[in-house]
Amino acid sequence: MRCECQSWRNGNLKIVEIPFRRDMAAQYGESVQVSDRVRRVLARNPGPYTYLGSGTYIIGTGEVGIIDPGPSDPQHIDAIVSATRGERITHILVTHTHLDHSSGVPQLLQHCDAKTYGFGPHGCGSVVEKSAEEGADLEFEPDVTVTDGDRLEGPTWSVECVHTPGHTSNHICFRLLEERSLFSGDHVMGWSTSVISPPDGNMREYMRSLKALLGSDDRTYWPTHGPPVQQPHSLVRAFIEHRRERERQVIELLRSGECSIRELVPTMYVHVPSVLHSAAGRSLLATVEYLVERGEVGSDGPFLSIDSNLHLR
Repeated sequence: MRCECQSWRNGNLKIVEIPFRRDMAAQYGESVQVSDRVRRVLARNPGPYTYLGSGTYIIGTGEVGIIDPGPSDPQHIDAIVSATRGERITHILVTHTHLDHSSGVPQLLQHCDAKTYGFGPHGCGSVVEKSAEEGADLEFEPDVTVTDGDRLEGPTWSVECVHTPGHTSNHICFRLLEERSLFSGDHVMGWSTSVISPPDGNMREYMRSLKALLGSDDRTYWPTHGPPVQQPHSLVRAFIEHRRERERQVIELLRSGECSIRELVPTMYVHVPSVLHSAAGRSLLATVEYLVERGEVGSDGPFLSIDSNLHLR
């Protein structure tokens, strides 16, 4: 018996209210001072997964660090170079290897002699090495590999590395110690949830990474996309509960019979534009993988896909 997806209604389950914030001006190509030690230059690459664009952060003065150089866009790189004229770029920090975060590194290195820092090349933290997912930057490899707890310093700034796998296995955040703020990449964004796309994306690791952030005293998150997060713990808790809600929705829908992930998506993401359903399906696959791993859901074959028939165990 197939599950009767169309009979399910959001009213059957509590809907988590996520305190999104999307109020941000798109000042492309300008260096904007966003805090005492931080400037941001916004790339002109808006879209359904990047919001208004990729924000490149400049930390410190004199000898500066660059966080996420962004896409391979000459105009954006020129804007970063212009913003740091008269200063020296000593560090290039990369949160993770998606093209909208790291592919601008080679162009930026044409203008400076900085070392690059990251957790490693794409896929280095997963079982599947260098998965060829859409949007992956398979070219970037850091000069210096950093991991959880490592520190990097310039004369006017210091950051602590915080490994946060989930969105990608090599995702790492950078905590600016002087301001108790976290450059959160795509791990936590104020305007949207993150896509968790297997095989490199992993929901179990993502949930663990979210919970780990609750033990910090960060006051502000600076995601690569969207405005700052000023009450980060409230947002992180909402994200955790949102993912648990998705698990409950899967269980509820499977009570009436078998279903595939592809069949679940239109019902579970009824309020999400259809253009985003492919990404939603990838995140739902990650959710189901986690349920299968915990023994709560089974599938009709050894390899789980969006077309696998699912059932309750």
